[in-house]
Amino acid sequence: MAKPEQMEGPYFVDEGLDRADIRSDPATGVVAAGTPLALTLTVLRVDGGRCVPLPGAVVDIWHCDAAGNYSDIASEGTTGSRHLRGLRVADQDGRVDFTTVLPGWYEGRTVHAHVKVRTTGTDGKAYEFTSQLYFPDAFTAQYLATGPYQPHGPADTTNKTDQLYALGGDQLLLSPDPADVDGTPGHRAAFTLGLDLSDTRVGADDAMGPLPTR
Repeated sequence: MAKPEQMEGPYFVDEGLDRADIRSDPATGVVAAGTPLALTLTVLRVDGGRCVPLPGAVVDIWHCDAAGNYSDIASEGTTGSRHLRGLRVADQDGRVDFTTVLPGWYEGRTVHAHVKVRTTGTDGKAYEFTSQLYFPDAFTAQYLATGPYQPHGPADTTNKTDQLYALGGDQLLLSPDPADVDGTPGHRAAFTLGLDLSDTRVGADDAMGPLPTR
């Protein structure tokens, strides 16, 4: 089943960082604080009545840090930093693996992470799918009360009250499980994205310019 596309938002930066572990700023080596998350994404394409792996797809993820800020965004005061951003190329099974931290939150949005898949459509043209991944409200409330997330307080928006989540977010919900991540207690989650490569409306360029404020 094809998954719903959602808006890119103003915080995507095409850094070209091909790396599995996106926690650090490559310029300084400083690692973003937070609870580790091992995230596996599998990209499939709709082929008639079935879905098959989509090897070679370029998959980007990006999200805010524990304080709710995105890296390399002028309005955030983070220009030049590139933590919590990265891409991988899907293997023969359509799979990519990332190591990151659980996202924080910012005003007016529930906790989420962004994902972008770039490949080629059935018409031979560039195809771009952009969406967002969400976490269960009870799960986010629990971890936001711990560690580096606690000073920022509880999120002011939940899945139930988020306008974007209402547009198919229940089909984009992760189910994290406790897991050891590189020797540290954290969580692991997996998600499958099904793409209809014949849908040129979905596959159109999703780029949008940065906004001065949230």
